[in-house]
Amino acid sequence: MQQTVKIIQTLFICLATVALCTQESMGRPKIEIKSSAKKVGKYEKLEMLIRVDTNYDNPFDPDQVDLMVLLKTPTGIQISLPAFFCQDYERRKLDQGRSKANWYYPIGRGSWKARFAPSQTGTYSATAILKDNKGTIHSDTVKFDCTPSSKKGFIRSGRKDPHFLEFTEGDPFFAIGQNLAFIGEGQYVNLTKAEHIFEKLSSNGANFLRIWTCCKDWAMAIEARKSAWDRSWHRRKIIVSVPGSENDPSPRKCVKLEGNDGTSIDISPSHPVALRPGTSYVFTGQFMSDGPTALLLNLSHANGQQTFDAPPKGNWQKFKTEFTTAQNDFWLPRLNLSLVGSGAIWLGKLSLKEAAGGAELLWEADVNRPIRGVYNQLDCFMLDKLIESAEQNGIYLMLCLITRDLYMKSLSDDKSPEYQQAVSDAKKFMRYAVARWGYSTNVAAWEYFNEIDPGLPTDRFYTEVGNYLQQIDVYHHLRTTSTWHPSAKDCRHSNLDIGQLHHYMRPVTKEDYKDEVAVIIDKTAFLRKHAPSKPVLIGEFGLATPKWGLSDYMKQDSSGVHFHNSLWASAFAGASGTAMFWWWDQLDRQEAYSHYKPLADFLAGVSFAGLRDLSAAVSDKQLRMLGYQGSDSAYLWLSNPQAAWWNMVIEKQQPKQIIGTTITIQGLQPGTYNIEWWNTHEGSIIQKQLLSFTADTLKISVPLFSRDIACKIRR
Repeated sequence: MQQTVKIIQTLFICLATVALCTQESMGRPKIEIKSSAKKVGKYEKLEMLIRVDTNYDNPFDPDQVDLMVLLKTPTGIQISLPAFFCQDYERRKLDQGRSKANWYYPIGRGSWKARFAPSQTGTYSATAILKDNKGTIHSDTVKFDCTPSSKKGFIRSGRKDPHFLEFTEGDPFFAIGQNLAFIGEGQYVNLTKAEHIFEKLSSNGANFLRIWTCCKDWAMAIEARKSAWDRSWHRRKIIVSVPGSENDPSPRKCVKLEGNDGTSIDISPSHPVALRPGTSYVFTGQFMSDGPTALLLNLSHANGQQTFDAPPKGNWQKFKTEFTTAQNDFWLPRLNLSLVGSGAIWLGKLSLKEAAGGAELLWEADVNRPIRGVYNQLDCFMLDKLIESAEQNGIYLMLCLITRDLYMKSLSDDKSPEYQQAVSDAKKFMRYAVARWGYSTNVAAWEYFNEIDPGLPTDRFYTEVGNYLQQIDVYHHLRTTSTWHPSAKDCRHSNLDIGQLHHYMRPVTKEDYKDEVAVIIDKTAFLRKHAPSKPVLIGEFGLATPKWGLSDYMKQDSSGVHFHNSLWASAFAGASGTAMFWWWDQLDRQEAYSHYKPLADFLAGVSFAGLRDLSAAVSDKQLRMLGYQGSDSAYLWLSNPQAAWWNMVIEKQQPKQIIGTTITIQGLQPGTYNIEWWNTHEGSIIQKQLLSFTADTLKISVPLFSRDIACKIRR
C-alpha cells in the first residue's frame, strides 16, 4: 500500500513539474524568422518576416522592445540590423471626381519585419534577437545566398573627389531633379500622381527628388500629430485633461464638447478612412456629462442617428453602434457628435473596427497618442510605395524626415533635459527609418530637418544623432539638413555629409533677382566656401513673392526660361547637382520635365570628379562661361546675360545672336581633341570637329548662338 502511495506521489510530482514547465514556456515570448527568398541579388532587397507572439504598448520604442537581426556575412563579419514593426495595407486606386483616390485598408493588425540589401556575394546567415523587460531570446538561424546583380550600390561622397557623388561601385552620380514635397490625398500630388511624375522625370533623364515625410497633417508625415479633431492651421481648444486628473504629472486627455442644444463636432481624420463594402463595423466610445446632456451620434449614409442618454454625473458611460457598408461604400461617411440639451460632455476611447475584429481604423481620434515616438503607419506605407516607384524609375531620394516643429522648441538649450529627450527621440526615429527604408539604394540621403532655425545650438544634436547613425546604419547613407537661411556652421559640421542651402529669387532680396545665373553662382560659391570638401546642393530654389509664395512671374514664364538657365548654371558652377526647384505643381502644369533631358543627355558618361575649375577666357566679354577641366578634357557652358528670365519674359526682349566668338583654354595637354558643341534646348550636337594643337593654349571658335550653348572637349 505504501509503495502504491509513493508511486502516485511520484507521478503527481512529475505531472506538476511538466505543467509548471509548460506554464513557464507559455509565458515566454517566442520568436521565429523567415526569409522571403533563398537568393537575393547584390544591393537588392531581402525581406524577413519575424514572428513575435507578444504585444507591446509601443512597438516603435526600442527601450520597450529591441528587435534586431544578427547577420553573418560571407566573410564572417557580423552585422546588427534593426527590425521594425509595421502595419501593412491593401491599396486600390479609385475614381473620385477628376482624380484617382488612393484607398488604403489595413491587412491584419501589424507584424515585425527586417529589410536587408547585401553588399557581398555569397552565403549569409540571419538570427533574430529580441530584448524586452523579460530578457533576451533568439530565433533559429536562416540562410540565404547573395548573387551578382547590375545594381551600382549606394550613393556616397566621391572617394576620388569628395565634391561630387558616386555609387559604391565607383560610378559617378550627378543629381538632376527637383522637390516633390507634399504628397497626400487632398494635395496636388497624391501617391498615384507622384508615381506618374516619377515616370515623367525618368523618361526625361532626371534622377533625383527631395521628398518630405514631415508635413504634419496636410500630407505625408511619419512622426506628426494627425488628428480627427482639428488641423495644424486651426487648433481648437477641445482637447482637455480628463476631469479630476488635471493635477496629475501626465494627465489623460479627452475631447470636451460644450454649448447649447445641437452644438456638434465632426470626427474628420486627415487621412480619409477606408472601409470595405459589404462589411459590418462597430463604433464605440465613452462619454461623461456635467448634467442631463445626452449624446447624439449622426452617421450619415449608414445607421442614421442614435441618441445615448446622459450617465449619472461624474460617471463614464460606454456607447456602441453597429453598421454595415453597402456594396459601393468604400469610405467612412460623415461622423458627427452633438449635444442633446445644453451643457458639456467629455468624450474618450473612440474606436472603429470591423465587427469581426482587426486593426483600429480611427486611430486619429486617439488624443492620448504620443506625438513623438509613434510613427504613422499609413504614411510609412506611402513612403514604401514611393521608394518602390523610385527604384523602378531610377530616381534617387533625399528624404526630409523629421517634423521640425515637434523638435525645434526642445533644441533651444543644449544643456537642458528637453534637448536630451529630443536627441533620444530623434535617434529612435532614425533607427526606424534605417530599419524600414535603409535597405534601398534609391534612398540617397537622410535630411534631418526642413529649414530649422540656424541660430539654435544644433551642433550637439547633429553630432550625437550622426554618431548613432554611424553605428546602426549599415549602409552609411549620407546625412544633411537645411535651415531657413544659409548656415555656415551646418555646412562645416563633420557629421553632415552634404552642404545644403535654400534660396528663392524675390524682389526684396539684395542681389539681382532678375539674373538667375548670377544668383546660382553666388549661392554655390557660399556652399563651396563653407563645405570645401563635401558634396553641396541648393535644396530649394525658384521664383517667389516677397512673402515666399508662388510668384506670378513663374506663371508668366511658361517656357521655363529661368528654369532652364538655373539647371545649366548649377550644373557647371560647382554644385553636386542641379538647383532643386520647389514649385513642383507649377512645373507639372507647365510640363517642364523636358528641360531636364538636354542636360541629362549632355552629362551622360561625364564625370566632373577630379576636374578643376575652368581656366579659360572668352573673346566676347559680355558672355559668362562656367565649367570644369582636367589635363585632357573640359566641359563648359556659355550663357548670354541678355537671355536672363527678366529680359525675355518680363521685358519681352530677345537676345541678339552671338557671332564670331572664340574661347581659349589653358592647361590642356597638347594633342588631338574631339570637340562637340551642344544645343542646350534640344540636347543635340550642332557641331563636331577634331582639333590638334601643340602650344599651351587651345583656341576654339564658338558656333552661332543666341541664348546659351555647351561644349565637350576630350582628347
